[in-house]
Amino acid sequence: QVQLVESGGGLVQAGGSLRLSCTASGRAASSYTMAWFRQAPGKEREFAAAIWPSGVTTYYADSVKGRFTISRDTAENTVYLQMNSLKPEDTAVFYCAAGPRGSPNGNAYNSWGQGTQVTVSS
Repeated sequence: QVQLVESGGGLVQAGGSLRLSCTASGRAASSYTMAWFRQAPGKEREFAAAIWPSGVTTYYADSVKGRFTISRDTAENTVYLQMNSLKPEDTAVFYCAAGPRGSPNGNAYNSWGQGTQVTVSS
C-alpha cells in the first residue's frame, strides 16, 4: 500500500476550474495505477478518471470526459486532476486512489486518500 494526500479542493462558480493534487508515498508508488473517485452527498462513490503507471494511458467516466484531465508527475509521485467547465453537479468529495491495476471499479484500489471537498456554486 501507499499513502495518499490530496489537496486543491475548494469553492468555485459554475464554469470555473480547479486542479486537484494527490501525492503518493511508499514503496513502489510510481508503479501503481492512480485514480480519482468522487462521492456527492447522498450518492454512491463514482469513478471519475484513472491513469496508468506509464502516464500515457488514461480512462475517464463519460460524465467528466472532455472537461477533466488526469496527469501524473512520476518524479514527484504526484497525480493531478484538472477540472474545467465545472458544473454544480460536480460538487462532491474527491478521493485519490492507488492500485496495482486500472479499473473504474473502486475495489481494484487498495489505497485511498482522505478526500478533498469540491463545491461548485450555480
